[in-house]
Amino acid sequence: MASITLKNVIKRYGSGKTANQVIHGVNAEIADGEFIVIVGPSGCGKSTLLRMVAGLEEISAGDISIGSRVVNDLEPSERDIAMVFQNYALYPHMSVFDNMAYGLKIAKVPLDEIKTRVDKAAKILEIGPFLQRKPRELSGGQRQRVAMGRAIVRQPQVFLFDEPLSNLDAKLRAQTRLEIQKLHRELGITSLFVTHDQVEAMTLAQRMIVMNAGVMEQFGTPEEVYTRPASTFVASFMGSPPMNLLKNAPDAPPNTIVGVRPEHLDITTSGWALQVEAVEMLGAERLVYGRWAHGAGDELVIIRTEESHHVPTLGSTIHATPRADKIHHFETSTGKRREATP
Repeated sequence: MASITLKNVIKRYGSGKTANQVIHGVNAEIADGEFIVIVGPSGCGKSTLLRMVAGLEEISAGDISIGSRVVNDLEPSERDIAMVFQNYALYPHMSVFDNMAYGLKIAKVPLDEIKTRVDKAAKILEIGPFLQRKPRELSGGQRQRVAMGRAIVRQPQVFLFDEPLSNLDAKLRAQTRLEIQKLHRELGITSLFVTHDQVEAMTLAQRMIVMNAGVMEQFGTPEEVYTRPASTFVASFMGSPPMNLLKNAPDAPPNTIVGVRPEHLDITTSGWALQVEAVEMLGAERLVYGRWAHGAGDELVIIRTEESHHVPTLGSTIHATPRADKIHHFETSTGKRREATP
């Protein structure tokens, strides 16, 4: 196992005035054995960053270290990593055992050692009964476990996961998330996991890197990112529904965006007067969408309530009050968090 250090990592395509910079000086210290999720929307640079760690993309500037080695100029095969892709990339003509063992055979690992490693990985992933089957005889979730098993038998210093759950249905995604958590607890191998799915990020990460247009917006635990977002981007991206960001709240200081999460708004007898535009039923909870008209204009506000709460009728007026200790403030010009209102 090994730590990972990203030091002012930059990626550009092209050169000179026409160069397109897609990663903008990422710095991160990842401890030995940590599970880090890189999360962000499509096109934010998260997979590019992972591929630079893997050696599949060249680094334009900065340094990437795995353990005590700077790996900028090392080939992927020299970095002691194992990667799991969105596409399982299994050999269709080979059995599960042979798919998992293939890399070890190429590396001329003794056959007894190969069998020991494959059997151990199969036991961890609960795919022992399928070792003699071909990939076409497996479900999507089972194929993904084979792909993970192929990585495990390598016994690498670092695991790299590039959106490995994207091809699975919702139920299998949830199940496989639990398996990945269990796998990390048992093996303790330093892991980078890329996803656009905030649920995967929040449930898997010990810490997460939130990317936006090639910039690392925040690096912290799921709790830190959710409760103290570093910017309006993080506040709106992490959370479903997103944080309410009110640009023209009449009681806000100048040049300030007021943020409050839907679950931190209470329906009260006084407060912000909202005209109800929609109500969504989500099992144990409801989302109430209301239009807040005020002197500076009007803004949409979302409230999360429990199923036991009275359901307002469309077009009616309700009142909402934010919890004072749950209000966030951001700079209008930069979107960055203000630790205190001016």
